[in-house]
Amino acid sequence: MVKIRTVDLTKRFGEVVAVDHVSLEIQHGEFFTLLGPSGCGKTTFLRCIAGLELPDEGKVYFDDQEVTEVPPHKRDTGMVFQNYALWPHMNVFDNIAYGLKIRGYKKEEIRKRVMEVLKLVKLEGMENRTPHQLSGGQQQRVALARAIVINPKVLLFDEPLSNLDAKLRIEMRAELKRLQRELGITTLYVTHDQEEAMSISDRIAVMNQGRVMQIGTPQEIYKHPKNEFVARFIGQGTFLYGEVVAKDGERLKVRLEAIEKEVLAVPSHPEANPDVGDRVLVMVRPESFELAPETRDSNEFEVEVYHVSFLGNSLRVQARAGDAPFVIEVDPDEEVPVGKSIKVYASPELTLAIRL
Repeated sequence: MVKIRTVDLTKRFGEVVAVDHVSLEIQHGEFFTLLGPSGCGKTTFLRCIAGLELPDEGKVYFDDQEVTEVPPHKRDTGMVFQNYALWPHMNVFDNIAYGLKIRGYKKEEIRKRVMEVLKLVKLEGMENRTPHQLSGGQQQRVALARAIVINPKVLLFDEPLSNLDAKLRIEMRAELKRLQRELGITTLYVTHDQEEAMSISDRIAVMNQGRVMQIGTPQEIYKHPKNEFVARFIGQGTFLYGEVVAKDGERLKVRLEAIEKEVLAVPSHPEANPDVGDRVLVMVRPESFELAPETRDSNEFEVEVYHVSFLGNSLRVQARAGDAPFVIEVDPDEEVPVGKSIKVYASPELTLAIRL
């Protein structure tokens, strides 16, 4: 296992700054995910860790050893690409064995290790098939087996599940996490899929325009976003702009702009504690609302429902209060009439204010 550390890592392509002075640490045996929209710099950062890109500034360390200019084949990393990059003319066995052959392993050791890893990824008996005889999920497992058979210190994944159908992606998430936990390999994973990142990561770095917006556990990122970008990018929510007009300990009184109303909220993140006079974004996650049959003193909204979706374990209600859109999740057995007004309530402790 290796601890990965970057110091002011920067990579430019012409006038575009793909990675902008990124400093972070990935701990021994950690499953760490870079999450962000297309073009945010996450794959470029991964390629700098792999040695496939040379940064313009900054340094990369594996433990205490600087590897910034060390070539890829000397970094002891295994990489799984988005398109799997399997040799079409080789069978499964030879695809997996390739890395061992170029490292000079003997035939007996190669066969032993390939058969062990085939069992690990549940592809026993398929060693003689060629890639075109495999399903997408099986090809993904071969690519994974090829990466781990060399016993790398670091595993790197670049959008490895994006070519799979929705059901198989969910199955493979669990499989990747199981293997990573079993092997204990430090893992850096790149994806734009928020649900994917939330389901498998120990920690997540949310990136935008080459910069890291926030690092935290999935729970921290979802429940306590540090800024507006993270709040809007991670999951669904109701977002309302306003101004802090009073403060009572942790509770803030916020006058909303789109609705003539004052609500109570708490700071979303301890590093960005809004004060009186600050403009804020008030966020309520869909599951934090509840139907409000009784009149409340604060944080009650009357909204007009324009769409209801059945999601199995909940109803997702889309509604408006004036020009402000609301996204609300309620019990699937509730009857929510489209075109009618309903009252909903959000506890102040679940109503978060993000300083702008």
